[in-house]
Amino acid sequence: MEPVRPATLAIFAKWPEAGKAKTRLIPAVGADGAVAVYRKLLMHTVEQARASGLRVELRISGASPQRFYEWLGDGIAIVDQGEGDLGARMARVEAPALLIGSDAPEVTPELLQQAARALEDAPAVIGPADDGGYWLIGFREPAPFLFEQMEWSVDSVLPETLRRLAERGIEPAMLPVLTDIDTGEDLAKFAAFAPEAGR
Repeated sequence: MEPVRPATLAIFAKWPEAGKAKTRLIPAVGADGAVAVYRKLLMHTVEQARASGLRVELRISGASPQRFYEWLGDGIAIVDQGEGDLGARMARVEAPALLIGSDAPEVTPELLQQAARALEDAPAVIGPADDGGYWLIGFREPAPFLFEQMEWSVDSVLPETLRRLAERGIEPAMLPVLTDIDTGEDLAKFAAFAPEAGR
């Protein structure tokens, strides 16, 4: 039996532009505050990913790879997300893969390693978020059915994903539930990520 190729960890990121990043935080901290939170979250996610020892790709939108390299440094592959909705862009990542955003401040290298190990035994792995979505999804084989015609940023994303997997007889490995920072209420639980923290 051939050894399983290690999964690539793909971090989905947009260029941090005020008014376009973390828009649900704007009522709580303003557009500049929201983008400051986003920058902290993305840098934190990249740091945890680098420390995990996994093969990491940054899947970007909103600016050139060069601008991301200038901000985040070398040593990480940077790939344009391409066109289409979020589902189309996620489905482009070549299997085996682990996909994450940059909303979960509790992500650690150990959790990412746990996800990669889980994918060695299970066809899929999910890290549930406490808002009804997920902070990570992984698949060993191409799984476009997980992303097609999906309504994103709603609390039905996780149940619908689990339903689609069950329809195909796939039982995913499950990781711990984490919190995504999407609203002012979420941010209040993680003071280190507040706009003024660490200045």
